[in-house]
Amino acid sequence: MKRRTLDLLFSIGGLGLAVLLLVVGVVLTTNANFANDYVRDQLGAQHITFTPADELSDEEKKSDCLREYAGQKMTTGKQAECYANEYIGLHLKNMAGGKTYADLGEPQSALREQVAQAEQSNAANLADLQKQLAEVTAQRETVFKGETLRGLLLTSYGFSEFGRKAEQGALAMYLGAGLLLLLSIAGLVHAFRTPANATFAAPEKEKVTN
Repeated sequence: MKRRTLDLLFSIGGLGLAVLLLVVGVVLTTNANFANDYVRDQLGAQHITFTPADELSDEEKKSDCLREYAGQKMTTGKQAECYANEYIGLHLKNMAGGKTYADLGEPQSALREQVAQAEQSNAANLADLQKQLAEVTAQRETVFKGETLRGLLLTSYGFSEFGRKAEQGALAMYLGAGLLLLLSIAGLVHAFRTPANATFAAPEKEKVTN
C-alpha cells in the first residue's frame, strides 16, 4: 500500500473519532450543567443557611465543613452533604440517642398499649404514661422530619456527583478530541509531503549475485 494512502486513511479516521469525542463531550457538558443548575435551584429554594461560626456549638465546631460553610447559604451538593451528615445527623443522634424513626416505633406502640390499659383500669400513673407517650410521639415525628430532610439533601448531593463525573468525562473527551485532531493534522501534513510513489513496508528486492 502506498504510504500517502495509509496516512490519509489514518488521518481521516482520526478526524472522525475527534468529532465523535467532541460530540460526546458536548453531551456530557450539557448533562453536567443541567445537574449543577438543578441542584443549585432546588437547594436555593429551601433557603437553608449554615449556622454562623460564632453560634456553633462545641460539637458542631469539631466539623471542618460546618466551620468552612458557616453563615453561607446552601447552594451546592457538597454543602448539602455537610449539612445532612454533620448538622442534621449530629442533632438526630443527640435527640434520640442514635435511634431512627423505625426504632422509636416499638417504644411508642408499647406506651400506647400501656396508656390504653391504664385508661381502662383508671391507673394512678395514667398521666405519667400519657406524658411519656406524647414525648416519644413528638420525638419520633421530629426524627422522621429530620431523616426525610437528610435523605433529600443527600439525594441532591448524589445528583451533584453525577454532574461532577460528567464534567470530568467531558474534559477527557475534549482532551482526546484535541489530541486526535493534532495527530490527524500531522498525518495529513506527512501525507502530502510523502512522494506519491512511496510505499509502506515494501519488501526489499533481492540482490542478484553473479
